[in-house]
Amino acid sequence: MDDQEPQKQRRVRYNGTHPKSFKEKYKELSPEQYAADIEKVMLQGRTPAGMHRSICVNEIMAFLNIQPGQIGLDATLGYGGHSLEILKHLAPGGILYATDVDPFELPRTKERLANLGYGEDVLVIKKMNFSGIDQIAAEAGPLNFVLADLGVSSMQIDNPDRGFSFKVDGPLDLRLNPKSGKSAAMLLKTISEEELEEILAVNSDEPYSEQIAEAIITRVRRGMKIETTKQLQEIINEALSFFNHEKRKEEVKKACQRCFQALRIEVNDEFGALEKFLEKLPEALAPGGRVAILSFHSGEDRRVKKSFKSLFQEGIYSEVAPDPIRPSAEECNTNPRAKSAKLRWAIKA
Repeated sequence: MDDQEPQKQRRVRYNGTHPKSFKEKYKELSPEQYAADIEKVMLQGRTPAGMHRSICVNEIMAFLNIQPGQIGLDATLGYGGHSLEILKHLAPGGILYATDVDPFELPRTKERLANLGYGEDVLVIKKMNFSGIDQIAAEAGPLNFVLADLGVSSMQIDNPDRGFSFKVDGPLDLRLNPKSGKSAAMLLKTISEEELEEILAVNSDEPYSEQIAEAIITRVRRGMKIETTKQLQEIINEALSFFNHEKRKEEVKKACQRCFQALRIEVNDEFGALEKFLEKLPEALAPGGRVAILSFHSGEDRRVKKSFKSLFQEGIYSEVAPDPIRPSAEECNTNPRAKSAKLRWAIKA
């Protein structure tokens, strides 16, 4: 009959009830289409895979005190959560510049924000490292505010192809831009034991840097491959075999977190980029311009604190945060990835 309803076509689903391949997980790849699932996961205090939950949003917005018509920079665009909140306060006449180096997530975020009504007339996105803030200021003029969230996006952590996590096996890459530079696996093939020990100690304060560096380089010298996240995890586990069984599991987990962080910092030259950014920052800010920087480990926080304090003493900044602002207990409970965050701010004289 003509008035019969057309047959509904079933969505192509992944095989089985618990797929192992990230590429088959349609909800994780397009989480914004599944509001009910997102809410359920968030109520459990977790971040939905394929999404990122911005941290200290209220604290950042309260400090930046954004006004209509201002010009500013989100130096680490990521999923665009902070940018979205900023854009709500800029109309009419304001412009937000945003930078990121991730060639995969940047276009997705650009499309996501464009679909919410924020096109190139109000949001100018550049695929570049935030160490080039001077180039942004040369185009935009003096910036009224700058935000830099130095954390790795949850989307990068959740995708095993990126190699940021040892929870699921994947290539040991760790590059924010996989199309540029050397991967962590390539680094381990050529580095000396002394250099590796220094990287682990300096970049992540790894207390067992000597034992782990020796175990890794011994494996390399024997011609054994270290090309996946699980292979590196196994080596770290062997290096810490002096712990008893009960304590070993937790110590290995912590050591893996620190070592993956240290290698990520190295392959992306994160400290070098941060130092360049901090050096160029005052010239990019307008008088009275505000900057907020969110860091997630001591190496980053030390550099931000040192720069802000030094430039405050020189009179370049009129005011700096006396102490770091930490996420509220409520935020940490609902988003455990916020626990290590520290927010520092400064105001240009």
